[in-house]
Amino acid sequence: MLSKLKLNQLYFKDTQFVNLMTRRIFNVLLIANPYDAFMLEDDGRVDEKIFNEYTSLSLRYPPRFSQVSTEEEALMLLANIPFDLVICMPGIGDNDAFSIGRHIKACYSHLPIVVLTPFSHGITKRIANEDLSAFDYIFCWLGNTDLLLSIIKLIEDKMNLEHDVAEVGVQLILLVEDGIRFYSSVLPNLYKFVLKQSQEFSTEALNAHQRTLRMRGRPKIVLARTYEEATEIYYRYKNNVLGVITDVRFPRQGKKDALAGIKLCDEIRREDPFIPLIIQSSEADNAAYASKYGASFIDKNSKKMDVDLRQTVADNFGFGDFVFRNPDTLEKIAKVQNLKELQNIIFAVPAESFLYHISRNHISKWLYSRAMFPIAEFLKPITWDSLQDLDAHRRIIFEAIVKYRKMKNQGVVAIFKRDRFDRYSNFARIGEGSLGGKGRGLAFIDNMVKRHPEFEEFENARVVIPKTVVLCTDVFDEFMESNNLYQVALSDMDDDMILRYFLKAKLPDGLVDDFLTFMDVVKSPIAIRSSSLLEDSHYQPFAGIYNTYMIPYLDDKYEMLRMLSDSIKGVYASVYFKDSKAYMQATSNVIDQEKMAVILQEVVGTQYGDKYYPSMSGVARSLNYYPIGNEKPEEGTVNLALGLGKYIVDGGMTLRFSPYHPNQVLQTSELDIALKETQTRFYALDLKNAGQDFSIDDGFNLLKCHVKEAESDGSLQYIASTFDPYDQVIRDGLYPGGRKVITFANILQHDVFPLARILRLVLKYGEMEMRRPVEIEFAANMDHDSRSGAFYLLQIRPIVDCKEVIDEDLSAIPDEETLFRSANSLGNGIMNDVYDVVYVKTDNYSASNNQFIAYEIEKLNKQFLAEGRNYVLVGPGRWGSSDTWLGIPVKWPHISAAKVIIEAGLTNYRVDPSQGTHFFQNLTSFGVGYFTINAFINEGVYDQKFLNVQPAVTETKFLRHVRFANPLVIKMDGRKKQGVVLKPLL
Repeated sequence: MLSKLKLNQLYFKDTQFVNLMTRRIFNVLLIANPYDAFMLEDDGRVDEKIFNEYTSLSLRYPPRFSQVSTEEEALMLLANIPFDLVICMPGIGDNDAFSIGRHIKACYSHLPIVVLTPFSHGITKRIANEDLSAFDYIFCWLGNTDLLLSIIKLIEDKMNLEHDVAEVGVQLILLVEDGIRFYSSVLPNLYKFVLKQSQEFSTEALNAHQRTLRMRGRPKIVLARTYEEATEIYYRYKNNVLGVITDVRFPRQGKKDALAGIKLCDEIRREDPFIPLIIQSSEADNAAYASKYGASFIDKNSKKMDVDLRQTVADNFGFGDFVFRNPDTLEKIAKVQNLKELQNIIFAVPAESFLYHISRNHISKWLYSRAMFPIAEFLKPITWDSLQDLDAHRRIIFEAIVKYRKMKNQGVVAIFKRDRFDRYSNFARIGEGSLGGKGRGLAFIDNMVKRHPEFEEFENARVVIPKTVVLCTDVFDEFMESNNLYQVALSDMDDDMILRYFLKAKLPDGLVDDFLTFMDVVKSPIAIRSSSLLEDSHYQPFAGIYNTYMIPYLDDKYEMLRMLSDSIKGVYASVYFKDSKAYMQATSNVIDQEKMAVILQEVVGTQYGDKYYPSMSGVARSLNYYPIGNEKPEEGTVNLALGLGKYIVDGGMTLRFSPYHPNQVLQTSELDIALKETQTRFYALDLKNAGQDFSIDDGFNLLKCHVKEAESDGSLQYIASTFDPYDQVIRDGLYPGGRKVITFANILQHDVFPLARILRLVLKYGEMEMRRPVEIEFAANMDHDSRSGAFYLLQIRPIVDCKEVIDEDLSAIPDEETLFRSANSLGNGIMNDVYDVVYVKTDNYSASNNQFIAYEIEKLNKQFLAEGRNYVLVGPGRWGSSDTWLGIPVKWPHISAAKVIIEAGLTNYRVDPSQGTHFFQNLTSFGVGYFTINAFINEGVYDQKFLNVQPAVTETKFLRHVRFANPLVIKMDGRKKQGVVLKPLL
């Protein structure tokens, strides 16, 4: 049965509470003579009383009241203000509220109109003889403002009922009663109770905003005044009725029927044996019927009738705590207050009690009343009759709760609560300030993954963010102020001194217990990352300026706490280190505006002896400026490495591939390059280093290991290939002997882990939702036995590096302003610090001289390196080709100072543009531009005449070197593969 339900595939969609209760009553028109209006206000203002009533129940949007006493005034106001409700108070004298009401209804048929009348013998008689068809409800005013609240809520419930039930399955309580006095006193009582309850269950929400929204999911109250109206409502919404409260004597088939309520119970019971029924009657004999239909009975004559009703509703309609009872004695066995407690107790409840509750659908009813619609909806059809297996039933409920709680926690920044934070919690904040740049990015990705169900569809991979708690910026402010640190921070002290002062300072008091809770749940090493206000902001590159520390997980909690506190202070101090201050100046930011939030996050990885590191980490970008073969720029590019991501940030040798073409990896396409250009070292966290020598260098406790160590750790299973020296080939997978090469072949070529597919989704949605190209940091961990794993998103930021954003249309630049133009270029960005051009002379050019030309270029390149200058290099054919007939056979070191390399075809000498593997690898690593131009067939521009008339700094038999007084401006648009070099100002 369990497999049939496929619980692991169960996908709960979060309830969009924001779509509920969308129709509201904002403006109420009150028609009453001044005396009645005064009575109603009872020397006070109705607005104010209603406002207080709303705020005490955490409700928003209290309505505004406008009061008039004549029909003319009423019609004038109605013409100018969109009213949502009209309340008429029929009084004595010339104001005939009934006829005014009827007239208004004739003009505004959609407008709900209610009669609110003080009760007296005369009025009762009059109501009996009036035509009341124009009025939605008649209420009896007993001087209680609560009644106004319930009138407004009753009409709002009626307006939203159909939509909200269809949208998420909101529940309703059906009240069947035709006695005006009676429902006028029951409704305020019921609403007060339901709203109070919804205030309590809204604590299941993870933050204040969600809490207010959740209250919209409370059960609605629907009033029926005849048998036919009651059955119509019941049959229409029978899957969503929480319970029925009914009178006994009310109209049926147009006449008062002394047993209408009993007939109604009989009909409902035939449909549903377990729905809670409450019969209320002023005739005590009717109690006998109540026991016949398993209903509760309430005596209307009782002095404490309202208390009895509240208690009975609380006990039977699933409100309040869930109480497990002994089915024979009904005594209490256990009580749960929230979902977490239910999850913890579900396997411990005695079988007979569990059976009693599930066979009556009590659990799903309790979940419904608490507005947990997805899980209630899922559990409701799984009845005892359909399953007949207690253990399976417990497992289903348990797993559904786990799944639901994970879903609820995802994509939401919860407020950190010690009793709430557990292994299903994802992201919480401590403090009220900002989350900072990285914090916002993480919350954004978490939410993005939740909204797109495709992320759930990988069979052997979970896509998640690591468990995260953010210390908001107000914690930083408090730390700085309470320790008087600004003077030290803004002084010219060296970094070490500033760090010492910060380490001596004290963090705010309440944090210790929060940290202990967090460490208890995470049970793994923790990364302490900066998340400043300016970092990863959309408009300025601020990445990598501040420190990120990692600390090992220790059994000694207090030692770990010391390291955690030191690391947080270290991140705080790094805002005021010399480099940060210099960077602030360079980007014209004011250091006082910089505030630091700190992210505490589990480190992704596995423990191997005294080392800890993930199977892989990487950086993915949604734009690829060096597409090869059939790759496209918009398909993005990924750099992947074994171990911690610091290796990539530090510029280590990574594996580069396009997520749309994971089996075309340039570095592993040729044997010699695979051996030379793949990763040989990796970073791991040193679990022995307990941070006694805490330092400004945030990598003080990281180990730089050789790949051989990973082989002995057993972490290379799907990541490495083996070089066979005898056959001179690289085989995918691990084999004894032979050097291990980090190729990720089993993952990229054989899809053992769906890395490429996940990255395609993440880049697609990341770019779509940020509306700009993005860069994403990630790490993944694989379980070698089960071939499954988890993909962790660590950060997302827009690509805003100024040299990388080209808004200009390069094709609009006139040819006469360009020295070079290519419609087939690689690379991206703007350079304006190059003054030199070195070009191969084309007069009398012969490919047979290519080797000599290579020597001359090598000599010139040495001079450029010595002077620290760069240049544009132009020549015919393929650069870097080993075949001297196809191009000039330079090696990379011979042209390493070139910023742009141009391959210019000649009439009689045309070679298809192509890059040698090594050569191309270096282009991408160093971000060098590569233009292909064939000017003689109008593919691009190469104004050699302009160069020929400039004086040469150096001229040899084959080469000319020209230097300009002003810089050449180079612009490359990697998306459109266009590049130009503009003529300098002469």
